[in-house]
Amino acid sequence: MENCSIEVNGGTLAYADYEGTQGVIIGVHGLAGNSKQLHYYAELLKGDYRFISVDLRGCGNSSVTTENTGIEQHTKDIISLINELNIKNPILMGYSMGGFIVANVASKKNNVKGVILLDGAGTCTDHQRQIVEPSLGRINKQYETLEAYLEEIKNIYSNLGIAWDENLEKFCCYEVGEVDGHWEHKSDETKVRQDFQSFYNYKPAEIFAEVDCPILLVHSTGGIGAMPPFFMAESYVETQLYAKNIHKITTESNHYTLVTEERNDINPTIKDFVKRSLCRKQT
Repeated sequence: MENCSIEVNGGTLAYADYEGTQGVIIGVHGLAGNSKQLHYYAELLKGDYRFISVDLRGCGNSSVTTENTGIEQHTKDIISLINELNIKNPILMGYSMGGFIVANVASKKNNVKGVILLDGAGTCTDHQRQIVEPSLGRINKQYETLEAYLEEIKNIYSNLGIAWDENLEKFCCYEVGEVDGHWEHKSDETKVRQDFQSFYNYKPAEIFAEVDCPILLVHSTGGIGAMPPFFMAESYVETQLYAKNIHKITTESNHYTLVTEERNDINPTIKDFVKRSLCRKQT
């Protein structure tokens, strides 16, 4: 794996580039996440396929977010990355917010071979806000040490039903940095909230009507700690109704363990979808 960066739309996108030979998969993480969030899927698919896992602006080692940050701006950045790297016929994988973004990209580019939605691009209500809001306060806080940040985030993840391990620690270490003698999150809380608000302006009926490639929708049905699933079955009604070629599978993981654990229950379906999509003739 090689850590790279590229200039797009007046800013820098950092990305992890895993070598592969049979096609290109571009992975886009969730709200206030980073490229390490898709670790298990990169490990699953690398070698056979080139896997590019992106840090969206305002996350990881990419540039700060723009004033008009949101799904539309991130979409423009991913399209520019595809064009600048001269990637032909990619498969797009998006987790949570990344799902909204990659579906939007596919609605605007006609050379996408397939889209994998890891519990994303559904209709949002106040239900999602109640789950997300409590964890956002950490983003603008200052911590005396990295260990102090990790201790707080461990407690947050524990309340969400997530087991702590080495890979999750690497992800969390990557999302913070040392600034003037203290540690803080690389994202800006105001901008993260702006990104989150853009979920509610997303219109699945308009987006998916313009997506022609096959779509694999992975729905996490597990509860999040004491809370219900992040997306309920009804959240995906419009997504499934207006997408021309969509296949939905479910997993007992919750919205977060979908990426913090190796998901052997869905991995074979994902690998088969990638293989079939890359073999599909472009119309």
